[in-house]
Amino acid sequence: MQHDPITRERWPAEEIPPIHVAITGAAGRIGYSLLYRVAAGAMFGPDQPIDLRLLEASSQLNCLRGVGLELQDCAFPLLHKITLTDQPKEAFEKADWIIMLAGEPVMTANVDRHRLLQTNAPVYADHGAAINEVAQHARVLVVAEPCNTNCLMAMRHAPNVPASHWHSLNRVDRMRATSMIAAKAGVPVSKVNRVMVWGNRSEKIYVDFHNSYIEERPAREVITDMNWVRTVLEPTVQRRNREIFELRNSTPAATTVQAILGSMRSLTTRTPLHRRFGAGVMSDGTYDVRRGLIFGLPLRSEDGHSWTIVRDLYLDDYAQERIAENVQELDEEAASVGL
Repeated sequence: MQHDPITRERWPAEEIPPIHVAITGAAGRIGYSLLYRVAAGAMFGPDQPIDLRLLEASSQLNCLRGVGLELQDCAFPLLHKITLTDQPKEAFEKADWIIMLAGEPVMTANVDRHRLLQTNAPVYADHGAAINEVAQHARVLVVAEPCNTNCLMAMRHAPNVPASHWHSLNRVDRMRATSMIAAKAGVPVSKVNRVMVWGNRSEKIYVDFHNSYIEERPAREVITDMNWVRTVLEPTVQRRNREIFELRNSTPAATTVQAILGSMRSLTTRTPLHRRFGAGVMSDGTYDVRRGLIFGLPLRSEDGHSWTIVRDLYLDDYAQERIAENVQELDEEAASVGL
């Protein structure tokens, strides 16, 4: 076992105890962009100390040590302790939150999702089993693509961890849709709310314009051009990753980091009245989504610790058709890795 702790004890016992956050794939592009914002307080707030446990493959440990030295040199007041390791159990032990970035890098705009699943499945099975053994109370956010099915794989190997503790990231697409709706309506992004994306984090994801709002008005009353919704909004959101890759030859790291931070804030704070957020969570059969899939759904949290699925949103025939397409795709992904 290779273990490289960097410890700076700064907080008396009577002060706020640190939150223990494990991050896999921590030396990758997204991890490198994320860590400094977490250490600076952007994830849990300006008063909450953090204990970071950073996990990487053995071949990437030197790179991870360099990241650790940079974190140390930044002298973040909130950074209580850093642990660098290539051992999943050591990283996950008694973690409060686990953010899973580890996965095969996407090296092309035309990504083969099934190849990614085949490559990542053993990693997520192994990490799920480790979480099941040493971090049964942890809450988990899976980011690495294909994140819905990676999340399902890890969850299936962690039967002692509550199903409600597992989440996959879909906020990137919600942010993109929010920005486009704001620009089309000629209003600041802050005026657009309740935007939802449903299903799989893929090019089939369904952008729910019908249930979106601009301030307290339904967005469809402000933007009446449904041709724009179908021919511009939806395909642009679905294909934005591909567009950015073709321009930069890399996947969007900054957008992903912003989405991770936003998702974590939504999952750890109370949802304001008449608002909702979204993430991939285990379906309970609501909205005719097969029970047991990790599926992007509308959520609320009343206490910042648990969530419930928002019920009774109106879905027309087109929306139901699009959701059914996502269910089929996720069923196919699950079957391809034996789930």
